[in-house]
Amino acid sequence: MTASHRSSRPGTTAPLIVRAEDAERVPLPHGGAFLLLADASDTGGALGVNRLTLGPGATGARPHRHELSTELFLVLDGALRFTAAGRTTTVTTGGLICVPPGVPHSFGAAPGSPADLVAVLTPGVDRFDYFRALGRIQRGEESFDSLLPAQELYDVHFLPPED
Repeated sequence: MTASHRSSRPGTTAPLIVRAEDAERVPLPHGGAFLLLADASDTGGALGVNRLTLGPGATGARPHRHELSTELFLVLDGALRFTAAGRTTTVTTGGLICVPPGVPHSFGAAPGSPADLVAVLTPGVDRFDYFRALGRIQRGEESFDSLLPAQELYDVHFLPPED
């Protein structure tokens, strides 16, 4: 969906309806993609939603935490390898993960399996530009370091790499 189809919705009582074919698709390597469904400005700040498809064993997010928001993941298909607070588990089709603010986490498709999931961040933070940047980074068009100055803006605080 293009920006012209969205408007700021604070205080609105109208539902937000986003058809998959109207949502912006951000391609990722190995056939994956972000489908940008709802940004915080689309929901009066209540939440942000995107769908993420990952090829077999593909990385979804390196270790990070959110200071302000809870993040919920619903696995629609495949298997998601998820690490939170030092514990790693595999969550398959129909499984749910809910990460409170401050909890370090990372995820990707499980080895040998693709993953298709919906991610919801609440309260919402406008992060469509973040996902666009991640797409460019994963496609090798930008460096990961280009995201570091925007950690506060997107409420995505990356953990230092482990040695």
